[in-house]
Amino acid sequence: MFNSLKKLFSGKTGPASAPQPDSAAPTTAVATQFLRREAVFDRNNRLSGHIFTLQESTMLADADDGRQRGFDETLLDTLNTSTDAWNTSLAFIPLSSASLDLAAVDRLKSSNIVLLIQLAADAEADIVCEAIDRLHERGLLIGVFRQPKNPAFARVIQLADFAAIDIGANEADTARDFSAAVRAGAGERPKKLLACNVETIDDLRFCQQWHFDNFHGKFASSDSGVRAESSGDPHKALLLNIMRLVQGDAETAEIAAAMKQDPLLSFRILRYLNSPALGLSNRIDSLAQALVILGRQRLTRWLSVLLFSVRDPHFGDWLVVENALTRGRLMEVLGEQSMPGVAHDPLFLTGIFSCLGELLHRPLAETLNDMLLADDIRNALLERRGPYAPLLAVAEASEDFDLPRMRSTALEAGVAPETVNRALLAATAWASEVTEYWE
Repeated sequence: MFNSLKKLFSGKTGPASAPQPDSAAPTTAVATQFLRREAVFDRNNRLSGHIFTLQESTMLADADDGRQRGFDETLLDTLNTSTDAWNTSLAFIPLSSASLDLAAVDRLKSSNIVLLIQLAADAEADIVCEAIDRLHERGLLIGVFRQPKNPAFARVIQLADFAAIDIGANEADTARDFSAAVRAGAGERPKKLLACNVETIDDLRFCQQWHFDNFHGKFASSDSGVRAESSGDPHKALLLNIMRLVQGDAETAEIAAAMKQDPLLSFRILRYLNSPALGLSNRIDSLAQALVILGRQRLTRWLSVLLFSVRDPHFGDWLVVENALTRGRLMEVLGEQSMPGVAHDPLFLTGIFSCLGELLHRPLAETLNDMLLADDIRNALLERRGPYAPLLAVAEASEDFDLPRMRSTALEAGVAPETVNRALLAATAWASEVTEYWE
C-alpha cells in the first residue's frame, strides 16, 4: 500500500525543470484514476489529516517533465471535485516543484492544505521560492521533502511550514540529524516535522523522541499490540442496549431512562439539537423531547456513530473509527447516485457495522446476534449478498486500495472511478466533522 509513497518520498523524481506553461502538461483522464488516501497522525495519537495520491503515483519516480506535470494536474483536478474534504483536517498533497504554476493549484481551497514539494532535479531556487511566497499569500501551507543534494534545497526549506523525511529510506542518524538541523535553523517560518513511511511502533517512538510532529506509515495498522481491549467497555455495552431498545418496541420513557445512564451521550445529543446550525425555535432540555425530535431512525444513526467513539485512543483505534465512519458515509453517498429512490440509512449502517467485530474484538456474527437488523443489512455483512453487498465491497476495496478489486467491485456496483473518488472525499469530510463532536 505504501510503495508508491516510498518512491515519491525517495527523491528519485525525473529531470523535471522549473515550472512550464500549462500547455506542456499532458492530462491523464481523471475517470481512469482511483484516489488513494493515507492517514497522518499527530503526537496525541489523533488523525491530523491524510496524504492524497492517485494510483499512477508509482510512475512519479521516473517521469519526465511533461508526464510529471500531467500526473500532478490529474491529482489536483481530482481533489478539486470536492471543496470540503479537509474542512477540519489537513490534506497533504505531494507535488513536484515543476507543477506549482498549474492552474489547478490556484483552484485549490486555501485552508488546511499542505503542498508537499519534491524539488525537481534542475529546480531554480529563485523561481520556487517566488512560487511559495505566492502560495503562502493565498493561505496554503508548504512542506518540503529532505533533498540535501538539490542545489535549491537550502533556500527552499527556509520557507517551509513542514519539513518531511522518508524514515523507511534513511538511517536513524540521518533522521535525527535532519530533525536537529530543522529545529536549529527554522528560518523565516516555524516548521513542523513530518515523518513519512514509519513502519513500526519502535520507529514511531524514535521519531517522537526526536521531536517529529506528524507521522505517516504502516505503524498505525500494526498498533494492535498496544491497543486496549474494548470488548468489555461498559460504555459500548450501554450504547448497544439503547440501540436494541430503539430498534425494538420500547417506549420513549424507557429509552430516555436508559440514555440517562450515559451522561456523555445525553450531553452530546442535547448539544447537537440546541446548536445554532439546526435553528430550532425552542430550546430542548429533556431527553424525551430529544427523542421525539430526532426520531428513531436518526437516533439509531447517532448511536451507531457513537459506538466508535474511543476514550484514550491509540493509532489503531483511530484507524478503526475512521474506517467505519468513512465506509458508512461512502456507501451512503454512492447509494444516493446508484440506488435512487430508496432509503440510504441502511447503507450507512451496513458500512459502519462492518467494522463492529474489530471494534469490539468479537466475531462479527456474534456481535450482530445481539442486534435487530434488517435482512438486507445482515445478508450483506455476513454472506456478502443482497442489494447492499456490492457497495460494501467497493468501500472495503477503496479502504485497502486494492486496485484490481477496486476496478472489479466498482464495475459490479455500476459506479465509475470518479464517482468513487468524489464519494471518498465527501466521506472523509463527514468523518472529520463527526469526530470533532468527541472533543
